[in-house]
Order: sequence, then C-alpha cells, then structure tokens
Amino acid sequence: MAPLVQIALLFGKLSLLAVGGVNSTLPAIEREVVDGRHWMTARAFAQIFAIAQSAPGPNMLVVVLVGQKVAGVAGGVVAALAMLLPAGVLVVVASGLWERFRAARWRRVLQAAILPITAGLVLAAAAVLVEAADTSFVLAAVTAAATWANLRTKWHPLWVLAGGTVVGLLVW
Repeated sequence: MAPLVQIALLFGKLSLLAVGGVNSTLPAIEREVVDGRHWMTARAFAQIFAIAQSAPGPNMLVVVLVGQKVAGVAGGVVAALAMLLPAGVLVVVASGLWERFRAARWRRVLQAAILPITAGLVLAAAAVLVEAADTSFVLAAVTAAATWANLRTKWHPLWVLAGGTVVGLLVW
C-alpha cells in the first residue's frame, strides 16, 4: 500500500479517537509509527513531538510532522487532512444531535464521563513521551525537575522548556 494511503488511513482512524485533542492519541500514534510501521524510532518521535509543542499553533502539528517525515510535504498535508476531516464531519453531525437532546439525562451522564476519560488519555500520552525521552538518569532527572517546576512554581512553561533544553544540550 502506498505511504500516502497508509498515512490517510492511520490518521483518519485516529481522528475519530482523539477525544480531547490529538494529545490523547499520542500513545496510539507512537505505537503505530514506531512499533507497528517502523517509520521512525521512539527518540525521533519524541523529538518530533517536542518540535510540534514548541512551535506556535495547534497540538496537531505532531501529526503533520509525522506525515512529512514519512512522505514529504504531501505526507504532511494528507496527515493533516486525515486528522481533521473525519472528526470535523463527526463534530458537525454530533453537535446537531447534542443540541437537540440537551435536556436528556444520558447527555449529562456522558458529559460527566468524558472528563476523566480524556484526562486518562492525556496522562497515557505523557507516559509514552517520558519513556521515549528519558534514555538516561540525567534526562529522567530533567523531566522530573521540569514536572516539579510546572506544578509547584508560577514560571512560564516556556522558561521551563528553555531550561530543560539547555540542560539536555549540556548533558547530551
């Protein structure tokens, strides 16, 4: 199967699972592109994710960068469209139904259930990225320090990212 078709099928399927955004599907993306299809290493995936997160714009930039790494600019475009279109069409259809049944009990129950599910998916994504990025004790310590700084201080996350980058460059 052609790489562009593989990219379209993969990200089309994942777009329908991206509850809470692309970051909730990161474990599945990583599993597919690293372990399943061998398009890149875990380290390369973590680097692509870091680049996508540091660039301005939506979280789905990681999808574009994965597609671009696999099949060039066309791969990036196909990955972006495949991630946006299926979920976008579903949102348009579902939002009409969601509004129509706004007073239904099942809607309130579903709405309450989505929050912890999304939080769990985002935590799973973080675990995958930490595992791929922390290849030594020093890098694990950098991750722990950055996590601590983000949770316990009022420092802007970009300063924490810059500090982690400097330490990573010095020890790498």
